[in-house]
Amino acid sequence: PRTILQWNVGSYRDISHESLSLFRLLEPHIEILVLGTGERVERLHPAMLKQMRECGIAVEVQDTPNACATFNFLTSEQRMVAAGLIPP
Repeated sequence: PRTILQWNVGSYRDISHESLSLFRLLEPHIEILVLGTGERVERLHPAMLKQMRECGIAVEVQDTPNACATFNFLTSEQRMVAAGLIPP
Protein backbone atom coordinates (compact mmCIF):
# COMPACT_ATOMS: atom_id res chain seq x y z
CA PRO A 1 0.00 0.00 0.00
CA ARG A 2 2.82 2.48 0.66
CA THR A 3 5.26 1.56 -2.09
CA ILE A 4 7.16 3.80 -4.48
CA LEU A 5 8.32 2.32 -7.77
CA GLN A 6 10.24 3.91 -10.58
CA TRP A 7 8.08 4.11 -13.69
CA ASN A 8 10.13 4.25 -16.89
CA VAL A 9 8.04 6.99 -18.53
CA GLY A 10 9.48 10.37 -19.45
CA SER A 11 6.45 11.95 -21.11
CA TYR A 12 2.81 11.12 -21.81
CA ARG A 13 3.93 9.84 -25.23
CA ASP A 14 5.76 7.01 -23.43
CA ILE A 15 2.57 5.71 -21.80
CA SER A 16 1.73 2.43 -23.50
CA HIS A 17 0.05 -0.91 -22.87
CA GLU A 18 3.43 -2.15 -21.67
CA SER A 19 4.10 0.73 -19.27
CA LEU A 20 0.60 0.40 -17.81
CA SER A 21 1.13 -3.33 -17.20
CA LEU A 22 2.99 -2.41 -13.99
CA PHE A 23 -0.27 -1.20 -12.47
CA ARG A 24 -2.14 -4.36 -13.43
CA LEU A 25 0.43 -6.44 -11.52
CA LEU A 26 0.25 -4.60 -8.21
CA GLU A 27 -0.93 -6.50 -5.14
CA PRO A 28 -3.26 -5.77 -3.55
CA HIS A 29 -5.18 -5.02 -6.74
CA ILE A 30 -5.82 -1.30 -7.26
CA GLU A 31 -9.21 0.08 -8.18
CA ILE A 32 -8.12 3.50 -9.46
CA LEU A 33 -5.04 4.69 -11.33
CA VAL A 34 -4.41 8.43 -11.30
CA LEU A 35 -2.15 9.51 -14.15
CA GLY A 36 -0.43 12.89 -14.03
CA THR A 37 0.64 13.83 -17.56
CA GLY A 38 2.83 16.85 -16.74
CA GLU A 39 1.87 20.50 -16.97
CA ARG A 40 -1.24 19.80 -19.06
CA VAL A 41 -3.86 17.11 -19.30
CA GLU A 42 -2.93 14.98 -22.31
CA ARG A 43 -5.24 12.57 -24.11
CA LEU A 44 -4.31 8.92 -23.99
CA HIS A 45 -5.28 6.37 -26.60
CA PRO A 46 -8.78 5.07 -25.78
CA ALA A 47 -7.67 1.44 -26.25
CA MET A 48 -5.24 1.79 -23.32
CA LEU A 49 -7.95 3.16 -21.07
CA LYS A 50 -10.36 0.42 -22.19
CA GLN A 51 -7.78 -2.26 -21.41
CA MET A 52 -7.38 -0.93 -17.88
CA ARG A 53 -11.17 -0.80 -17.35
CA GLU A 54 -11.41 -4.40 -18.52
CA CYS A 55 -8.91 -5.29 -15.78
CA GLY A 56 -11.14 -3.55 -13.22
CA ILE A 57 -9.01 -0.41 -12.92
CA ALA A 58 -10.55 3.02 -13.45
CA VAL A 59 -8.11 5.58 -14.88
CA GLU A 60 -8.21 9.29 -14.07
CA VAL A 61 -5.97 11.44 -16.31
CA GLN A 62 -5.05 14.91 -15.01
CA ASP A 63 -2.21 17.38 -15.03
CA THR A 64 0.36 16.29 -12.45
CA PRO A 65 -0.37 18.85 -9.70
CA ASN A 66 -4.07 17.92 -9.72
CA ALA A 67 -3.24 14.22 -10.00
CA CYS A 68 -1.18 14.50 -6.80
CA ALA A 69 -4.10 16.15 -5.01
CA THR A 70 -6.53 13.50 -6.28
CA PHE A 71 -4.18 10.70 -5.23
CA ASN A 72 -3.84 12.16 -1.74
CA PHE A 73 -7.60 12.58 -1.40
CA LEU A 74 -8.33 9.01 -2.52
CA THR A 75 -5.62 7.68 -0.21
CA SER A 76 -7.17 9.55 2.71
CA GLU A 77 -10.44 7.75 1.91
CA GLN A 78 -8.61 4.40 2.19
CA ARG A 79 -9.18 3.66 -1.51
CA MET A 80 -6.91 1.20 -3.34
CA VAL A 81 -5.22 3.75 -5.59
CA ALA A 82 -1.95 4.13 -7.46
CA ALA A 83 -0.46 7.11 -9.26
CA GLY A 84 1.74 7.37 -12.32
CA LEU A 85 3.21 10.85 -12.25
CA ILE A 86 5.23 12.68 -14.89
CA PRO A 87 6.93 15.79 -13.48
CA PRO A 88 5.57 19.07 -14.88
